[in-house]
Amino acid sequence: MTAALRHRGPDDEGMYLNNASDVHVGLGHRRLRIIDLSERGRQPIWNEDHTICMVFNGEIYNHQDLRSKLEFRGHRFFSNTDCEAVVHLYEEQGIDGFRDLVGMFAFAIWDEKKSLLALCRDRVGIKPLLYFVDSSSLIFASEIKSILQDPDFIKVIDWNSVGLYLSLNYIPHPHTIFKGLQKLEPGHTFTYHNGKTEIHQYWNLEDNSPEMNAYSHYIPEIETRLYSTLEEAVKMRMVADVPVGAFLSGGIDSSIIVGLMARNSGNPVKTYSIGYTDVPMFDETNYAREVALFNHTDHHEIKLNARTMIDSIPDVLEMLDEPFADSSVISAFIVSQETAKNVKVALTGDGGDELFAGYRMYQGESMYAWYRKIPSGIRKKILEPMGRMLPDSRYRVYLEHLRRVKKFLRGAGNDSFEDRFFAWNEIFSRDIRMNLLEHQVIDHDAAKNIFGEALKERNYDRINHMLYADFKISLPGDMLRKVDATSMSHSLEARVPMLDHRFCELAFSIGGALKLRRGQGKYILTKTFQDIIPKSLHHRPKWGFEVPIGQWLKGDLRYLIDEYLDEGRIASQGLFQTEMILSLKRLFMNGTTDLSWHMWNLIVFQYWYERYCGNS
Repeated sequence: MTAALRHRGPDDEGMYLNNASDVHVGLGHRRLRIIDLSERGRQPIWNEDHTICMVFNGEIYNHQDLRSKLEFRGHRFFSNTDCEAVVHLYEEQGIDGFRDLVGMFAFAIWDEKKSLLALCRDRVGIKPLLYFVDSSSLIFASEIKSILQDPDFIKVIDWNSVGLYLSLNYIPHPHTIFKGLQKLEPGHTFTYHNGKTEIHQYWNLEDNSPEMNAYSHYIPEIETRLYSTLEEAVKMRMVADVPVGAFLSGGIDSSIIVGLMARNSGNPVKTYSIGYTDVPMFDETNYAREVALFNHTDHHEIKLNARTMIDSIPDVLEMLDEPFADSSVISAFIVSQETAKNVKVALTGDGGDELFAGYRMYQGESMYAWYRKIPSGIRKKILEPMGRMLPDSRYRVYLEHLRRVKKFLRGAGNDSFEDRFFAWNEIFSRDIRMNLLEHQVIDHDAAKNIFGEALKERNYDRINHMLYADFKISLPGDMLRKVDATSMSHSLEARVPMLDHRFCELAFSIGGALKLRRGQGKYILTKTFQDIIPKSLHHRPKWGFEVPIGQWLKGDLRYLIDEYLDEGRIASQGLFQTEMILSLKRLFMNGTTDLSWHMWNLIVFQYWYERYCGNS
């Protein structure tokens, strides 16, 4: 199991095995040396009398403060690592002490006196943790590929999870692709004692209306608190005993992080950006270069072409032990690969979109109020039918705008808030999913219901309702999954300052009208940090690490469609309805409908299935 995780920690390994008692225990760890590079930092790590043992993944950023308090209470530390503080904190307070941790983490603690195993995952879900329980055992790990090494785990596909994957491009927690295997939800602990399990939520965002709204007299106070809280989060995440750098996309979020790093570093910050030589529409290196010059960073540009991407595809697909079809995983994989050649830690700007309304669908919901003023007959009989006829290619500027109009109208055609939100998130429509999986009995409304419940869970305004749903579901399931998988595949630790839980709590105390103002997302975030980012970025729309996957699938990557969506192969597998696959392929190749994400979704699933289940 630990060998399967070597990429997460190539520097060292350690194990604890105890078969002497009625409860047989095995803990394994792969180490990536970041804090305390000596042998004393080897895991599993113990308390003073060797009755409490822990394996840990991640970083505790307030470990020095915790250490001082714990030493004052008489605890003796063996190492200078951040994670040893967790062991002594558990000694002092039990699992309740985990609320004091600031950081990203997934860990397991074995309490030998109590014969109790405790699992814990950080508040936002930056670090992964999976577990499987049956009548006689508990198996846990950071990745599915490690779980699969245990011969007691039997692989059985969960077809409801396949339906979720086709809906969203990823499988949200607590679900996984295999029956019985669960993702521990962010902000939760899991205990196993005498064959009994208990799950407890130790953190969530407050359930109340945002305190700070659009009234102008709040703005200076909000700006002061946002700036100081995020700057402190950045400074905490710059501490390491190894070189530290940053991903720089040229967007608002990563530019703010780089700006704060530059102001708190004695040396030029190492920054890394990605661009495309043959698809200029997707190339953002000019913006990233401007940010780098503005902050005097040691800047590195990674220019890709179709051939580079083709060469990386097998490695990207091999990395994924669960179907995951966010195509930006390709560029994230490559930028992590290049960054890891120079540093072992990289700060990212992830989280800003889910905290401050950076995605276009938030603007869509804001525009919906105006759209509703158009007479119903015009909307239903003219605009929405016309919208369905629009082309939606992504590879010309004017076509991209038409695609956005078409997507807006698709969601705006729903009177229900929940239906609109899901329509803007959905990949395969319900009808297509039903046809593709006609041989399986599954809940085709599962993904919609997951988001629907989250949208109703808090007493927020409309924009913060949407942000909360994305923060709880899409962020850990998609964005953070991508960041962790691609960075750790290259033994690179990615740190996410905007997802410091205190900054998140502050963000959700701010009303949606200050986040999305006059059609501009991230209004208050940009205003707060406008002096540390170039003016050209102040009103720049969201883009991110996009890749022109559809264009490549019709060109140099066409072989992936021919191989993995071959009619004979689909028919012999019996997983998907063959005629529906052929119909989708024809529509994609005709070019009137942008089905690039759909094609990539199916290719990723097919590759995963043959890699993990083909011989089952």
